[in-house]
Amino acid sequence: MTILTLGLNHNSAPVDVRERLVIPSERLCAALRDLVRSPRIEEAAILSTCNRTEVYCRVEPAGQEVLIDWIAREQHLQPDEFSPYLYTHTDAATIRHMFRVACGLDSMILGEPQILGQMKTAYQVATEAGTVGKTLGKLFQHTFSAAKKVRTDTAIGSSPVSVAFAAVRLAQRIFDSLSEQTAVLIGAGETIELTARHLHEQGIGEIIIANRTYDRAHTLAAQFDGFAISLAELPHHLAKADIVVSSTASQLPILGKGSVESALKARKRKPMFMVDLAVPRDIEPEVAQLADVYLYTVDDLRNSIEEGLKSRQEAARQAEEIIDTEVEHFLAWLRAQGATATIRDFRNHAERLRDEALNEALRAIRSGKPAEDALALLAHTLTNKLIHLPSTQIRQAGVDERHDLIAAARELFQLKDTKAT
Repeated sequence: MTILTLGLNHNSAPVDVRERLVIPSERLCAALRDLVRSPRIEEAAILSTCNRTEVYCRVEPAGQEVLIDWIAREQHLQPDEFSPYLYTHTDAATIRHMFRVACGLDSMILGEPQILGQMKTAYQVATEAGTVGKTLGKLFQHTFSAAKKVRTDTAIGSSPVSVAFAAVRLAQRIFDSLSEQTAVLIGAGETIELTARHLHEQGIGEIIIANRTYDRAHTLAAQFDGFAISLAELPHHLAKADIVVSSTASQLPILGKGSVESALKARKRKPMFMVDLAVPRDIEPEVAQLADVYLYTVDDLRNSIEEGLKSRQEAARQAEEIIDTEVEHFLAWLRAQGATATIRDFRNHAERLRDEALNEALRAIRSGKPAEDALALLAHTLTNKLIHLPSTQIRQAGVDERHDLIAAARELFQLKDTKAT
């Protein structure tokens, strides 16, 4: 069996490919259960975010082809529509990759902390679906432990750098003062919360949060002196927006070209700065064609995230060293699992020999032998039974000149090297 990672991310695939492979959270459990019913697929977990979709699983040989076919069927795609953008990792490379992802070392923004929570959610969903077994379960737990160690022992998370922070920094470059601007934030998840926090810290004039669930929007808006609206009310408030940041899990666009064009007319062509952080996209790409609209996607933020990263470079190098050690620890655990069956069989064999010797000693007592003699018989019989087969094998190894086996026996039984004098 092989531990396999198969996926794509912001480095390997453009946003229009990534958004077609996103598996909505409400479908994940059913998708996972269907996946493990596939031939050659054992355990499985899926991490699906705006920047990456990855499948972690234990597979038999040729499992990768089965997995690609499953993705195509699940997402209603042809394999050649996404397979050129895929990467794979196996065994030790998978372990290292998962550790690096959880630590934020493989993120668009180095060291961003949100990915760890997303990995924990992926593990929780897979656990609920019943698709995580001993190996993947242990690997996820070790992944979380490694990420915690990196966060604790390095400064990888010291700078407030994230996609949300990059969006706010870009807004600051476009507007002279955020204190005179109104921001409309669409969604109420972690990314929007971070955006609202950064905007609030930078003194934004007004925050409006629009969300499908009004109560969630109201709770979030209250934290930052803003006010909430439902998505249905969004067209009535869009003209107020100098800044629009959207990040929802919607499978269809929230804002179309027509609604934005209407808002621009109401604003008398006053420019709008828009950032679409969602995958699939919340804002129709055609909106970028409108004059007086500055529309950015997650891919466009690459040039805006360099600041704040220099302080993390040394921390990243330290993190890689920690990961090297943690990978070796997990590989040692995996290797130990290969010996488990042998240890179990050896113990069962020894217990059978013990029971035989004990029964022989009990029969001696019942026949009238003194307890001391019965104990001596037990010790003698058990010793002979335990060493008989190893002695026979070692003797045969000498005949066959299997010096490696003899050396292994000396190491296994920790025998001192005694030489004749």
